[in-house]
Amino acid sequence: MCRTRRVCYGKDVPRGQREVAVTKADFVDKLAAKGGFTKKDAASMVDAFVEVVTDSLKKGEDVQFTGFGKFYVQKREAREGINPQTKAKIKIPATKVPKFSAGLALKNAVK
Repeated sequence: MCRTRRVCYGKDVPRGQREVAVTKADFVDKLAAKGGFTKKDAASMVDAFVEVVTDSLKKGEDVQFTGFGKFYVQKREAREGINPQTKAKIKIPATKVPKFSAGLALKNAVK
């Protein structure tokens, strides 16, 4: 999957069929055009959205949009791992990770 690069490179993706990810700037442009906002206002809305979702998740609250999906925090238990260079066993501490679960309307739209 292409999560960190704008252009997806992978063994399973043929050269002519690589997907281009939508960047924040691209998203702001599309939001401004679709909503009739200025780019500055659209960028402020995107920043506010990200801030509200982040703050809610920090407080342990879920953020749910019916039909679109749900942002939530999942706890990972402490576990034992292996350092690939030394093959030594290491302890991986417990942590919390943000997750997103797509809603039914979004799943059906993507099909």
